[in-house]
Parts: sequence; C-alpha cells; structure tokens
Amino acid sequence: MPHGVMARIEEMFDHLKEHAAEADTLGRLPDETAKRLRATGIMRMLQAKEYGGYEAHPNDFYKAVMAVAAKGPSAGWIAGVVGVHPWETAIMDDRLQAEIWQEDNDTWMASPYAPMGVAVPVDGGYILNGKWSFSSGTDHCKWLVIGALIGDQDGAPVQPMQSLHVMLPRSDYEIVEDSWNVVGLQGTGSKDVVVKGAFIPDYRTVDAAKVMVGDAFASSGRDEPLYKMPWSAVFPCAIQSAVLGICQGALDSALEYQKNRIGMAGPTAEDPYMMSAIGEAAAEIRSSKATLFYNINEMYELVNAGETVSFEMRAAGRRDQVRGAWRAVRAVNELFTRCGGNALRTDMPMHRFWRDANAGLNHAVFTPGPIFHASASVSMGLMPEEVLRKAII
Repeated sequence: MPHGVMARIEEMFDHLKEHAAEADTLGRLPDETAKRLRATGIMRMLQAKEYGGYEAHPNDFYKAVMAVAAKGPSAGWIAGVVGVHPWETAIMDDRLQAEIWQEDNDTWMASPYAPMGVAVPVDGGYILNGKWSFSSGTDHCKWLVIGALIGDQDGAPVQPMQSLHVMLPRSDYEIVEDSWNVVGLQGTGSKDVVVKGAFIPDYRTVDAAKVMVGDAFASSGRDEPLYKMPWSAVFPCAIQSAVLGICQGALDSALEYQKNRIGMAGPTAEDPYMMSAIGEAAAEIRSSKATLFYNINEMYELVNAGETVSFEMRAAGRRDQVRGAWRAVRAVNELFTRCGGNALRTDMPMHRFWRDANAGLNHAVFTPGPIFHASASVSMGLMPEEVLRKAII
C-alpha cells in the first residue's frame, strides 16, 4: 500500500494483542489504542483526498481492517465500521465535509444507519428526535451518521416511509453510558445515543434510498471510481472484513496453542484428525477472503471503466458476503471445540476471538434468508419482491 497504512498497523500489532482484554474490561477501546489506530491512517483510506484522505482501493481498506481485527477484535470492528463512513461522506455536500475535516482530518464518525428516529421538516432542514443503539466506537468519535424517517408535523413517520442518512456533531447528541453490556465485541463500546430536538440543516442529510442504489454520487460532482461503488458492496464488506479478520485471529491463536499441545492422543502435530480440522478451517477463512476481494475488484474495474454495477451483480456480491462470513465463523467454532478445555480460559486469547466472531454475525448485514432468496430469484431471471430487493440495495 503506497500510503503506508499497513506498515503502521503492523507496528501496533503487539499493542493490539496486549490491550484487547483491557478494551473488553472498559467496554470501549482504551484511549491509547484509539490514538494509535488513528495515527495509522486507516480511517482516512476511503476519505476524499482534498480532506487528507487516500481514496484507496476498497480492497486495500478491507485488508487493513482484517489485519487490525486479527490482533485486536474490537479495534478491528471499529476500524471497519467507523472507517467506512468517510466513503459516504465524500458524496455528500462539501459544506458538511469541511465542517468535519477542515480543522482535523482525523475526525471519526460513529453510526448506526437504522432509522430509529424521526426528522420533521422545518425551514432549512429538520428537527430530529430519537434513540439509536449500536453506535460502535462512539466514545472516540466527534460526529455521528444515523438513519431517520421523515416525519409529519406531529412527529409520525410519513407514508410511504422515506429514510434519510443524517450527520450531526457531538454537541447535538448524548451517549448513554452503561448501555453496552454484552457477551461479545465488548470492547467496541457500541453504546446507545439519544438526540433531542436537534436542528439538522438540509446539507447534512442525504436521501438514504439514493445512497443504497448508488445514485447519490451522481449529484455530488465526483467522478472517482471509489465513490461510484455501490453501497451494498462497500458497507457490508467493511463489516465482513472485521469478522474475517477476527476469524483469522482465532485461527492464529489455535495454531499457536496446538503446535506445542500434548493431548490424549499425543502431540497435536501427530494427530491427523486435528491437523485435518486446522487445514479445513484455514481453507474456509482464506476462501472467504478471496471471494470478497474478487467480487470487489470486479465491481471496481467495472465502475472504473464507466459502467454500472447491475442489480444481479450486487445480489451475488451480497450473497457471497453473507455466506463468506458464516463459513469463516463456523470454521472458528469447529476449531474452538477441538482446542479442549483450556480454550475456555480467560487468560487464553482464543475465547475472545471465538466470542467476537460469533457476535459479529448478529449484525443485520449477515441475515442470510432474504439475501439468499433474492439472489436465487435474480439467478432465475426473476425480479424479487420489494422487501427482498431492499435486503440487497
């Protein structure tokens, strides 16, 4: 990577391993971990160049996220979730980008995108109210991007429902402490956030539907291939990259433990069944990574040539993204159960990777049923019904 991000990430590998348990105990990343992660530049990889970003190839970003997650699961999750937001911000109003990055191009944004609030139109913008869960890394962020439904003057969502992505500064929302008590991904600090009557100027919003289908870039004035990529590829694969990196960390931990382990059948290295299980798990994780990179590169080359990513290709990409994550996590589960009782010990690193990998599958982007249904329909030349199409776009 010419921007040197991966080299800087490698320099903090030891720190990530040594402070992963501390992140779990704190329920968020330690301040020093966040500081060092910020200094790697990983969060600026998808950021526009005029605001200090690298406008990197998406696969460079995904590889970087995987590398972080393989050493510190919670740090990797935050790298993926928070690091993808500058991509969408780049296709929004330039006034917003200047507000966020003019003084500090390392400013982070938290989320979530789920429309858990209501934005009521007023002169020049909206009045926003609501409560959102799962704002990963929020303690270390100064801005928030969240989903909201457009409401009527009584505060009820208009019909048919219309959704916005809304950005607001730290002064306009509050973080609910002690709202992240979980069994996995504990160190991500994915706390609740509350907004009470905040005024949101029009230029800090974007039509969520246009972002999802890939139309938002057209009105942004941008022509870089990075920003022509479909949201249905860029965002879900950022989350998948974190999960695959965590799975790699589980495999690395298992290898480190098993190479010197003496079990009831003797040394692990002489146990053909254990060795076979390790080899199979490694293949599953590697294959999942390779499929992600292949699909993203195919789409990137297409948009770079001035063409459009078809719905069929987006559906196939989402299908593979979901399946790849499930394959890798199942491989981790097979490994974990073969590592014996010591894998359960909290002073052993593997339990953290195992818990966090499984917790990662609870994210909405990994819901298999609608995705598989929709992609199968498209493969048969059928257009899925609207609820299934929304799962893709």
